[in-house]
Amino acid sequence: MAGPAYTRLQVDERRRQLLELGARLFETHSYAELSMARIAREAGISKALLYHYFPSKQDFFVATLQQGAEEIARRTQPDLDLPPMEALAGSVDGFLGWIEENEMAYRKTMESVGSVPEVRLLIDQIRDATAARILEGLGAGSPPPPKLRAAARAWLWFMDGVILDWLEHRDMSRTEVRDLLLASLAGSISAAGSP
Repeated sequence: MAGPAYTRLQVDERRRQLLELGARLFETHSYAELSMARIAREAGISKALLYHYFPSKQDFFVATLQQGAEEIARRTQPDLDLPPMEALAGSVDGFLGWIEENEMAYRKTMESVGSVPEVRLLIDQIRDATAARILEGLGAGSPPPPKLRAAARAWLWFMDGVILDWLEHRDMSRTEVRDLLLASLAGSISAAGSP
């Protein structure tokens, strides 16, 4: 006699496993390529159970992205004992390290920004928080000068462009990419009229 088709797990453990599976699936498949039925099959659970944890594919996708965003936030937390640009260098290096380890996830996320509104919202929230962190580190005040705020926010878009080029061409080292990013931020800050 065969055993049960599904294994009963604690709620937190099942959710953790589903999010780990989501990270792997969304790394290799676009959002449009996956259905809740396929995700459930890959997880070895019923579709109804998957819907119990995540009411829609978008909810599942966003939860998967949020888990990745939390890891990035931990890895890029600046060392407040360092001068601002050194702390930022450590944060950028931590981010580039995460991208090296999760290249496909980063690429798929960037591809989804235009097609999945929740992804766009999450990326915007991350960029806003990162820009605020940069401005705080620079002692920009509250509210920061408009040009400085615009320079910090625009730099984050520039950063994604540089990173995507790096991943495509592989003709710069991680250190070169980090240094280019930091120099471009310094130039943007200087152009905005800040020291």
